[in-house]
Amino acid sequence: MRRRGQYDHGPRRPGWLPLVVVQVLVISLAAVLTMRLWYLQIPMADHYQSLAAANHVQELVVPATRGQILDAEGRPLVRNRTELVVSADYHKLQRAPDGGDEVLRDVAEVLDIPFEDIRQRTRLCGPEVSRPCWPGSPYQPITLAEDVRPELAMQIVERQEKFPGISAQQHSVRDYPMGDRAAQLLGYLQPVTQEELDEREDLRTQFTGIDHVGRDGLEAVYDEELRGASGARRYAVNSKGDVTGVVSEAPSVPGKHLVTSIDERVQQISEKALAKGMERAEDNGYPADSAASVVLDVKTGNVISIASMPTYDPSVWDGGIDQETYDKLLSEDAGEPLTSRALQGQFPPASTFKVATLAAGVEAENGVSLDDDFSCPSSISVGNRSFQNYEGSAHGSLSLHRAIVVSCNTVFYQMAYDMWKDDGGSSPEGEPEDAMTNMAHDFGFGEPTGIDLPNEGAGRVPDREWKQEYWEATREDTCKRAEEGYPGVEEEDPEHAAYLKQVAEEQCTDGFRWRAGDAVNFSIGQGDLVVTPIQLARAYAAIANGGTLHQPKVGKAFVSADGTESEEIEAGASEELPVSDKTLEYLQSALADVPKSGTAQGAFNGFPLDEVPVAGKTGTATGTGRRSRPGSLLRPRWRSAVRRRRADLPGRYRRRGGRPGRP
Repeated sequence: MRRRGQYDHGPRRPGWLPLVVVQVLVISLAAVLTMRLWYLQIPMADHYQSLAAANHVQELVVPATRGQILDAEGRPLVRNRTELVVSADYHKLQRAPDGGDEVLRDVAEVLDIPFEDIRQRTRLCGPEVSRPCWPGSPYQPITLAEDVRPELAMQIVERQEKFPGISAQQHSVRDYPMGDRAAQLLGYLQPVTQEELDEREDLRTQFTGIDHVGRDGLEAVYDEELRGASGARRYAVNSKGDVTGVVSEAPSVPGKHLVTSIDERVQQISEKALAKGMERAEDNGYPADSAASVVLDVKTGNVISIASMPTYDPSVWDGGIDQETYDKLLSEDAGEPLTSRALQGQFPPASTFKVATLAAGVEAENGVSLDDDFSCPSSISVGNRSFQNYEGSAHGSLSLHRAIVVSCNTVFYQMAYDMWKDDGGSSPEGEPEDAMTNMAHDFGFGEPTGIDLPNEGAGRVPDREWKQEYWEATREDTCKRAEEGYPGVEEEDPEHAAYLKQVAEEQCTDGFRWRAGDAVNFSIGQGDLVVTPIQLARAYAAIANGGTLHQPKVGKAFVSADGTESEEIEAGASEELPVSDKTLEYLQSALADVPKSGTAQGAFNGFPLDEVPVAGKTGTATGTGRRSRPGSLLRPRWRSAVRRRRADLPGRYRRRGGRPGRP
């Protein structure tokens, strides 16, 4: 009830103080928000940029299944097999309170492997991290042990509560059904090196760092096709390193199978024959620590078999090779089994070279006649030296056909000496014909054959150009020997030391000259001439097929993994020998008589030559005859390829084009 005189003026208006408080509060909040934004965007910019970058997409390379290497009939020379590999999740190990030590100790106990070895494998490789370490991505399972027995792997798989982050998967590795046969031909695989990844940007899209590539043999030459095309899997990864999902996935394409011209049965027979021959030589008192053989299809140049002894089991490379085994593969005491004598061994061809000398003597401008007879004395004198037949034998007057069959040295000595004189001797006027050395080059000696295998040797044809280069390179040492002599030799053999000093004096002044002795030695495949077995087989194949010098080839075709597509590998180039059909037929006839009534008669005693025609030529090399000449460099030349392996060069050896030029 209102009193009289009082009036209702409505609700009372608030004062100015609350409004000020609200305004101050709003302004303060705005200022704090502004300061916070400034703080986040300016002082903390780098921090939050790194956090944002940590939430990204991680791309992993998915290796393809490597193609098989097959022989001409489809029999596997190299295939794949699976083995159990125990792996660890890197991020789960890192999130464990002890960094994963407890679970790794349990794994080491189950697998009976030292804990320290497993622990080191989980470290990520880097510039300051020593091996062993993990060269792959931390988003891939880290391999802890390979080729694990199934019963051991099951102990881990069935008790995941005790082995968190540890798994066992099937892993594909190379398998060699022939064992240690054709090891140098097939080659081996090794991981991509960090240096390769650093040097070649294109490799980073193909390899993870744990993938393997071909390092020798067919595995190296045809690595790209055998390897196939890697796939890619893109993971979404948060800032903690956890995979939150798969963004996309491109499947890998399996590698192609390589079909070769090799016949696995012939390869086996060849290697058994070499081993038996070496054993027989040892039993007869002859040192035989190495051997090589090459079997070619004379019509095409395809390689049917190529063998080298001693050999080794290529499975030693699986899972990594230990230092002791690697050193043994490179050692001279073990016979350097990594070296393919068929491709890299360089030897004096001895009397097997006489076919080229005969061709040169007949085809030369003032050549001899195939219808003439020639004297075969026990020796001939050239200058102040006597050059003899084997064991001083003499055969009277005979034809060139018979000279090949009985391997008469003196016939070819005289032929070479006559050609040397026709050229003007050691001081020719004008351009000499040099029929013998030119014919040697025409037969393919002195340069690689171009076979589709790596590290092939070139051999050496010691022509006038080579003598000049060698003289210039060795003149200083030769002149020093001419002045000082050979004190070490003189103590044991003064006469031989005097001879060596006389030779050094001659070489010091005019060692660049092509002398009569050089020509005579050259004619029977001695002196400074060296060839590889593959070169010699190729030359004889050209005689057999009527004069075509084929480029040897091992690879024939690629077949897709599912067998639906095939691609033929281009055949090698070919050249024609500058030898008439008459001369080639003459050589064929003479070589066919060598096993029947010549120097190979003993080796083919009891063989049915009438049913299975055989032609060939024997040769017995006695070395260079002069220690100071480069014949003493034969074994170091073998080791040059081994040194390249020791340096771990990554080369992709390809010779799919024409014949390489003469060095």
